[in-house]
Amino acid sequence: MLDDVESRLAELRGPVRPRRHNARTIAALTSNPGCKRRAVLDAAGIDKSALATAVEFPAAYGQSQFAITRGNAFEARMKADGCAELLQLLRDTLGLDLPDDVTYTDLDDVGDDQDLRHAHARTHLTSPDGGAALYDHPLLKLRVGGQDVFLEPDLVAFQHDGRYHVVEIKSFPVIDRQADPAKVAAAATQAAVYVLALRRLLGDPAAVAHEIVLVCPADFGSRPVAVKVDVRRQLSVLEHQLARMVRVDRILAELPTDLTFRLDLNRSAGELGAAVGAVEPCYSPSCLSSCELAFFCRHEGRRSTASLGTNVREDLGGVETIDEVLAIAEGADDGSEVAAMIRNVARVYAESRAT
Repeated sequence: MLDDVESRLAELRGPVRPRRHNARTIAALTSNPGCKRRAVLDAAGIDKSALATAVEFPAAYGQSQFAITRGNAFEARMKADGCAELLQLLRDTLGLDLPDDVTYTDLDDVGDDQDLRHAHARTHLTSPDGGAALYDHPLLKLRVGGQDVFLEPDLVAFQHDGRYHVVEIKSFPVIDRQADPAKVAAAATQAAVYVLALRRLLGDPAAVAHEIVLVCPADFGSRPVAVKVDVRRQLSVLEHQLARMVRVDRILAELPTDLTFRLDLNRSAGELGAAVGAVEPCYSPSCLSSCELAFFCRHEGRRSTASLGTNVREDLGGVETIDEVLAIAEGADDGSEVAAMIRNVARVYAESRAT
C-alpha cells in the first residue's frame, strides 16, 4: 500500500526532485488541517511556488535573498569553532556549569540516503557518550497525514545530564530586549515540530525539554542573545492537529487517476488550474501568510463565505456562498436561525447607514 501511495505521489509530481518537508511546512499544514489540497501537494513534494506562478497567481510572500544571506551568516557564526559562542550562550541561558570540552557532532556526514541518515542520528542521539554534547543536523522523522516525513532541522540538539534542549537559531533581531511577537510565535511553533519529532525518535517525552533555546542577533548588530521559550502550548496544538489530519492515501483515492501537476508538459495556466482545482481546498485569509497557492485559492473561492475567514464561515453555519447570504439579507427565508441572524444584521446595517 505504501509503495502505491509513493508511486501515485511521484506521478502527481513528475520527474523532478521532491521538496522536503520542514517545520515551516508542517506548521502551515497543522494550522489548517482540513486542507486536502496542501496535504497532497506537500506529501508529493511539489514546488508550490512554481505551481502558483504557472497558474498565474504567483506567491507574494517569502524571505528576501538578503534575509536568507544574513540568516546563513548568523547561523555559521553560531556554529563556528564547534559552536564555541553558542556554548557560552547555553551556559548563561540555562544556568549550567559546562566544561570547555563539550563534544560537537555534525550528523550530516553519511551521504544523502535519508533512511541511513535517520538511523545514524538515532544511534548518536539515543546512545550519547556521556557528558554534555551538541548534535548538529539530526535527520528526524514525523508522521503526517498517515505518511512518514523526514525533517532536516537547521538546529542543534543540546544534551546535558540525559536531557535534550532544542536550539533554534533565527536571524530576526531582538531590539531593546523585544522581538517581533509574530516571528517569535512562528519560531516557537516550528521548534515545537522538532521537539515532537525528537521526542518520538527517543521514545520518551521527558527526554526533551519543553523549553527551547531561541538564539537571535541583538539590536542591529550580529552579537547574539539567547532566551528560553516554553512551547508546551504549541506542542499540544500540534499533536491535536496532526491527529485531525486526513490521511493522504484517502485523499488520493478520491482524485482522478490521470491527475498530475507536472510542469514539464507545456500545459496552459487554465489546464494546470483545473488540475489544482480537482483537489478540495480549505481556504481562509490566514493562508495568505503561509501558503504559496493562497492567491489562487482566494480567487477560486471568491464567492465563498470561507474566503471571509474562519469566524465568518462558522457564524454563517452552512451558508456556503456570498450570493446566498445576500439573497437572505434581501428577504429569502428558509426559517433557520442563521437566516434570522443574517436578516437582523442586514437590518441593523441599513439603519446605521440611514443615520
